[in-house]
Amino acid sequence: MEVVTHFVNDTVEFYKWGLTIADKRVESWPMMSSPVPTLAISCLYLLFLWAGPRYMQDRQPYTLRKTLIVYNFSMVVLNFYIAKELLLASRAAGYSYLCQPVNYSNDEYEVRIASALWWYYISKGVEFLDTVFFILRKKFTQVSFLHVYHHCTMFILWWIGMKWVPGGQSFFGATINSSIHVLMYGYYGLAALGPQMQKYLWWKKYLTIIQMIQFHVTIGHAGHSLYTGCPFPAWMQWALIGYAVTFIVLFANFYYHAYRRKPSSTQKGGKPVANGTSMVTNGHSKVEEVEDNGKRQRKGRAKRE
Repeated sequence: MEVVTHFVNDTVEFYKWGLTIADKRVESWPMMSSPVPTLAISCLYLLFLWAGPRYMQDRQPYTLRKTLIVYNFSMVVLNFYIAKELLLASRAAGYSYLCQPVNYSNDEYEVRIASALWWYYISKGVEFLDTVFFILRKKFTQVSFLHVYHHCTMFILWWIGMKWVPGGQSFFGATINSSIHVLMYGYYGLAALGPQMQKYLWWKKYLTIIQMIQFHVTIGHAGHSLYTGCPFPAWMQWALIGYAVTFIVLFANFYYHAYRRKPSSTQKGGKPVANGTSMVTNGHSKVEEVEDNGKRQRKGRAKRE
């Protein structure tokens, strides 16, 4: 018990010390004065992962078609705004794409970049709805380890990023990721429009490839900064490299099972059985969307909005 007490006290003291070097510009921004709201929302997310499937177990799945259309295209707009703000403000501020330390001043463009990164952090909390929609639609197998790991960690880690480094090289990864999310949510927005769009959605697997390229670029970028001694916090660069490696492994595993490995069994009619994993975490799966729409038209059993 004494060891636990010392650990807790040391952690509290370390956090208090950390606050002395945190960015003073953002401490009064919503959700930024304390980690409690972010941690509380994350815990509620994990609680819903446990309670949601139990609640839906004996209920018909919700279709949520209109909700998904609005949600996905709203996320396209939000991520486009974030990417646009980061790109334009970083160019106006003369940012380097190879080494850019954090400028904690109240310069117009620095505050603009910090604001865009705050919206990026908020978007990671909004993305918890991806899982909510999966569960309400009874797509339980789509809530894979990759799905949960990605959603839960990104929201918490970006609170840390916003608290201590809301600028500098933080803009690089956020710009790339939000640009990819424009494509990702655009894909799922089109998929939500109905089965007539499926012939235009042949490019799903390329989203996975782009994601994996993103992680390799992130590692290379952080490694270059460490090698050249860029005055950006080294602890964050090392953490970013380790985090990106985990995603490379998980996404590579998904890509192999989804697109490379031959299916071991088939459904009636020769359709491959879904492997239960999803690359981009949203309320849709291409194969399932076609099958589900057909079932609803024939049976009419699913709940309507």
